[in-house]
Amino acid sequence: MHTTIGAGIAENLADRCEVTTVTLDDPEHGLTEDVLARTDVLVWWGHAAHAEVADEVVERVHRHVLSGLGLVVLHSGHWSKLFVRLMGTTCTLRWRSEHDRELIWTVDPTHPIARGVPHPIVIDEDEMYGEFFDIPVPDELVFISTFSGGEAFRSGCTFRRGHGKIFYFRPGDQDYPTYHHRDVRRVIANAVEWAVTDRPGRSLPTLQRYDTDDFFTGHDYTGPIEDEA
Repeated sequence: MHTTIGAGIAENLADRCEVTTVTLDDPEHGLTEDVLARTDVLVWWGHAAHAEVADEVVERVHRHVLSGLGLVVLHSGHWSKLFVRLMGTTCTLRWRSEHDRELIWTVDPTHPIARGVPHPIVIDEDEMYGEFFDIPVPDELVFISTFSGGEAFRSGCTFRRGHGKIFYFRPGDQDYPTYHHRDVRRVIANAVEWAVTDRPGRSLPTLQRYDTDDFFTGHDYTGPIEDEA
C-alpha cells in the first residue's frame, strides 16, 4: 500500500516534493523526532493494526500536527489512534465489503484538493463506508460518496487542529486496486500540496496571559516571548 500511495504522489507532484515511506515494523514506526521535523506532510494509511501503534509515537505525531505538520488520513486510518485523538470522537462508521461501485462527487469545486478531478470520480469496486460517520463537523466538505447499495458518505473532509491542516479521504481498501486509480492518486497529491502550512517554523500554539504577557504552552508558563508568526 505504502509504495503505491507514494508512487501516486510522486507522479503527480514530480520534482515538487520528496516522497519517503515508513511502516509499522520500522523502529519507532519510522516516525522519529528527526523524521517528523523534516516532514511537511504525513500521509497515514492503516487497517488492522491500529492498536499496535505505540502511544509515544502517537503523542509525538500529534504534537507535530498541532505545531504545523500537515496530515492526510486515508480510508481505515479513520480508526487510527492519531485521527481519533485529533477528532475527539469515536470516528466509527458503517461498512460493507461486497465490491460496491463508488461515485465520488465534488461538492466544493473551488477547493484546491478538487483541482483537475472529474465529477464524479468513478471507482468500479471498493469497500462501502456509510453514515453515520462519527466525526466533528468538517471545516470544509470537499467530496461525498454514493454507493451501489444507496448509501452516502462524507468522503473528503478538511479539519484544522492547532497550526496543522488535516484531510480525510475515504477510498482505499486493501482488497481493491484503488490506489492505482488515476483520479484517486490525483486527489491525494492535491491534498498533500494543500496540507503544507506556510508557517516559517513549527511550534505549538500558545496562549498569552493578558496581565503578565507570559505564555501558556499547555504544560507550563514561560516568560514573555517574541511573536513567531
